[in-house]
Amino acid sequence: MIDEISIRSLGVIGEATLPLGPGFTALTGETGAGKTMVVTALGLLLGSRADSGAVRLGSDQALVEGRWRVDPEGAVAERVRDAGGDIDGDELILSRSLSTEGRSRAVVGGRSAPVGVLTEIGEQLVVVHGQSDQLRLRSTAAQRDTLDRFAGAELQTVLGDYREVHERWMEARADLDTLIAHRDARVREAEELRLALDEIEAAAPQRGEDDELAVRADRLANVEDLRLAAAQAHDLLSSESLDDGRDAVSLVEAARRAVDRVAGHDAQLEPIVEAIANAGYVLGEAAVQLSGYLASLDTDGGRELEIVQERRAALSALVRKHGSSLDDVIDTLEQGSARLLELDQDDLRVEQLRASVDADLAALTALAERLTALRTAAAERLGEAVTAELAALAMPNARLTVDVTTRDDFAAHGRDDVAILLQPHAGAEPRPIAKGASGGELSRVMLALEVVIAGTDPVPTFIFDEVDAGVGGASAIEIGRRLARLAETAQVIVVTHLAQVAAFATNHLRVIKGDDGEVTASSVQQLDGEDRIAEMARLLSGLPDSESGLAHARELIDVAQERART
Repeated sequence: MIDEISIRSLGVIGEATLPLGPGFTALTGETGAGKTMVVTALGLLLGSRADSGAVRLGSDQALVEGRWRVDPEGAVAERVRDAGGDIDGDELILSRSLSTEGRSRAVVGGRSAPVGVLTEIGEQLVVVHGQSDQLRLRSTAAQRDTLDRFAGAELQTVLGDYREVHERWMEARADLDTLIAHRDARVREAEELRLALDEIEAAAPQRGEDDELAVRADRLANVEDLRLAAAQAHDLLSSESLDDGRDAVSLVEAARRAVDRVAGHDAQLEPIVEAIANAGYVLGEAAVQLSGYLASLDTDGGRELEIVQERRAALSALVRKHGSSLDDVIDTLEQGSARLLELDQDDLRVEQLRASVDADLAALTALAERLTALRTAAAERLGEAVTAELAALAMPNARLTVDVTTRDDFAAHGRDDVAILLQPHAGAEPRPIAKGASGGELSRVMLALEVVIAGTDPVPTFIFDEVDAGVGGASAIEIGRRLARLAETAQVIVVTHLAQVAAFATNHLRVIKGDDGEVTASSVQQLDGEDRIAEMARLLSGLPDSESGLAHARELIDVAQERART
């Protein structure tokens, strides 16, 4: 239930607060006063598309905030918490802001959330009916959904099972069709993959092998230069071929001995002696390493280089045929086996899919038959109940029937087409309401449907935007009485221009239009006592101060209170 809605800078409304609460709230006001903006504000809180043109002239943004009473342990509260929001006791606060630049922001339970969360929550809290909703009722999908709402929990359970099987059946059929349609291509793919895997397996490439071979090839191609440089360096460091002892190791050793002879006379020479000795050790070790390096150089480097280059050429050929790098080639080898196994099992997969499709089709057929049976039974009950309601809504000779026909194919909702037919008077041919109902009749049909469906599919709040369009007199009184009846089990908010409807309200709000000379501003006033009687008189005759109009308004309120009790 909506406790209160606050609106700021939306359309002609500068700032207004709507106290709502339980029961039947009627919202009235002069044409252009902003009643439509109230419905727009509610729509924004329920996730409707935001239009930056709705921001009031001279303002940067519009803001709408709603306070709801919800079950703290219910589905709505759970969804709010999933979105990161919170509920204070049983109070849920939703808000929506809209900037002139088109940016929209939603806040759910104190936490920013996607607008889609408002839509999800709104679907569980409110049903909105306006002129566009009447047009939507003309569609076959909306008529089927209406019947399914009335049919209740059993049909919803069967429909959920049906949709689960239908989705699985459709996926299996698509997979089967793909396998069959591309069988030749898959056979070719398997043959090509098998040849590729054989070629790669024969070469047995290793990750990083191409880099290692490149390093070896560079070394082998320059082996003579490497040998010459290493031999020259070795001789300069330590070589018996230098008779004068001018190699580096000998010279360093001579330097060490020279300093060591006199180090006893000056302590400062001791670390120098040690440093020279260490240099000798390092040079000696380098000479040993160079000797080992020379010994390691292959005397037959030409043959080894030939082998390395052949291997590099073989790996390059693999890369050109099977990937952009050696890692790609190895990935093909590692992953291709699984793909080849899948391709080789196509016949088995086709057989399995056919069995799955056949099994799901049998289950789908049985579930579709149950849906048809449930819809057919519910259609008869719905037609009778709505017909009785229409008689009370000044359509005594009208008869509503719900026609359920079965087609051959399986859709996501079953195999049924649903058509709501209206026979406006005895002897007339029942026609689809899309063709056979006027705007006023469609309003009454819609209201009758909601009154009937509320017994099996209760909704916390109903919002009707000019449900009385095209209706007047006794019909309007009956619409008001039915709205009051609906308000016994749900919160009902009605935007109306008829006193006969507003008379049944337990809470009457008036949108008041003012003029500051440039921009129209509106506010909302809660009416009772003489203020309400004056507004009723204005609705009746346009003369809020007329004695006869005031008397008529009092009489109408008394009649409404009496009829609401019957």
